[in-house]
Amino acid sequence: MDGGDEVEAVSYCCSTCDGGEGHGRTLSVHTRKPRSLSTSSSSDNRRTQSLHGPSPVTTFGPKACMLHNPNTIMHIQDPASQRLTWNKPPKSVLVIKKIRDAGLLQPFKELCTFLTEVKSMIVYVERKVLEDPAIAGDDAFRTTMNKFCTFRDDLDDISNYVDFIICLGGDGTLLYASSLFQESVPPVMAFHLGSLGFLTPFNFDTYQSQLNQVIEGNVSIVLRSRLRVRVQKDSREKRAKVEENGVILTNGDGEVSDRWPSGPQVLNEVVVDRGPSSYLSNVDLFLDGHLITTVQGDGVIVSTPTGSTAYAVAAGASMIHPNVPAIMITPICPHSLSFRPIVVPAGVELKVMLSSEARNTAWVSFDGRKRQEICHGDSITITTSCFPVPSICFRDPVTDWFESLAQCLHWNVRKKQHHLTSEEEEF
Repeated sequence: MDGGDEVEAVSYCCSTCDGGEGHGRTLSVHTRKPRSLSTSSSSDNRRTQSLHGPSPVTTFGPKACMLHNPNTIMHIQDPASQRLTWNKPPKSVLVIKKIRDAGLLQPFKELCTFLTEVKSMIVYVERKVLEDPAIAGDDAFRTTMNKFCTFRDDLDDISNYVDFIICLGGDGTLLYASSLFQESVPPVMAFHLGSLGFLTPFNFDTYQSQLNQVIEGNVSIVLRSRLRVRVQKDSREKRAKVEENGVILTNGDGEVSDRWPSGPQVLNEVVVDRGPSSYLSNVDLFLDGHLITTVQGDGVIVSTPTGSTAYAVAAGASMIHPNVPAIMITPICPHSLSFRPIVVPAGVELKVMLSSEARNTAWVSFDGRKRQEICHGDSITITTSCFPVPSICFRDPVTDWFESLAQCLHWNVRKKQHHLTSEEEEF
């Protein structure tokens, strides 16, 4: 690709509440107006080399070129050119706080007071957070709390109300934020107030200046790809299960979740394992309809690049930068010395099914949640989602990632080798 060619910026659209009226306490009080969130190249960063292979406009010789594919999942820009901008100033923010963590009470109250009183923003907070006695019983905080818009994660859909998200806690808060938005996800600003903090690059000590910079726009973001998962139950499982005495136990119509009618969006990984059984897990793995292998062991992990530094790396996988469009397949304790983790293109469709020779059922979980049993005839279809998570960077995607490797995982940390003196070199 010619270095002078421009790569089109990737746009992500979302709808938010206007916020021009008074602060309400329910979802229905705000007028919703559509607006878009897009990434654009900074004038100071003119690198345009794509990380997703050839650009659609690239030619090969005088007559050959790429066939245009309208079903392309996404086109990844160079990390240096991925930056956040606002078409209109953001007016609403979702604050996610780790539940039952007393150490987060003061930062939470301080942040929410700054957002409502100083920035005049509409703040959304989950109702169970405000049910904490330490928050509900604080009379000094009640004036600010009365301005909040509350919701329940299992009942209310706030996808069209939130301009951006602030996470207070560890990496689990970012995973939880991802689960709340099954399609377009607002930008996420994550503060490191948990135990690990691999996905939370911001320090709360200087939150006001950092928030002002994000609200003004033109900050770096990393688009963390997600997996779209579909669990298909065999028709035999949908028939009523009856005990020998004729008592109906269940109708068998098990779904992944009422909130996930088309399957969950997974940020880290899909894990298929042997569950409580003492037998080996025995599942068949298909890629674009072709059987590629049978996994015999404790299970298999299908992860995103973001999830490559989670469960997958503990199982021996490589660590992949979030901007790399890929899916990683990692066996868990395989009963084969030659079964190494593999990386496949992001556009493929994976299917996991219980092998016909399997002695027991398998279990599947999505980012460690919604665990359910998989029986013979059931299938799990996994593809790359069209809705990534735009995570706001502290510096830039490359610097933040390598700093997380060094600080959180202590990657390649060892004592430095001393230099030799002139006397020692003689020996």
